[in-house]
Amino acid sequence: MPDVANKTLFDPTAVFVTEQTTQEGIFKEVSDQLLAKQYVKPEFLKNLWEREQNYPTGIDMSVVNPDFPNVAIPHTEGNFVNVRLVVPIKLTKPVDFGNMIEPADKFPVSFLFMILNNDPDGQANVLSEIMGFLTSTPAEDLEYFFNETNRAAIYSFLNTFFNQE
Repeated sequence: MPDVANKTLFDPTAVFVTEQTTQEGIFKEVSDQLLAKQYVKPEFLKNLWEREQNYPTGIDMSVVNPDFPNVAIPHTEGNFVNVRLVVPIKLTKPVDFGNMIEPADKFPVSFLFMILNNDPDGQANVLSEIMGFLTSTPAEDLEYFFNETNRAAIYSFLNTFFNQE
C-alpha cells in the first residue's frame, strides 16, 4: 500500500503534463503510472473510462472567467483506488470532454483534476475543494497556472493556493 501523507491532496510524483490527444490516451497514460505506484487498482482504468462516458465531468470555465480554459474532474468509485489524492493533468493540446451539466454538449478541455478517493463519503468534499480553488484563486494567478507546463511548478502552485481542510 502506498504511503501518501494525508495532510496534502497532491503528490509531486503524481502531476502530469501529457501530449495525448484523446480521453482514452490520457486515461491510459496516467492510469498506468498510478497503477505502478499502487495508487489505483487494476480495474481503475476501465471504471474511470465507463464513468466518464456515462457521467461526463467537463466544466465550462467561461462562467468563472471567459479567459480560462475548460477543465474536467474525472473520477470513479472509491473501491478502485487506494489513496485520497488529486492528480493534476495539464493537456498540451485541448481534448473534448462532455459537459457535467449538459452531458450531450462537448467542449475542449485543457486541464484535468483527477480525483482518487478511497473514502466513499469524501468524494463531494474533494470536488467542492477543487471548485473552491477554481473560483477563489485570483484570476491572474489562475491564468499563470493554466499555462504552466512544468510539473514541479504545477505542484508548487497547488500547494500554495489550494485551500485544504
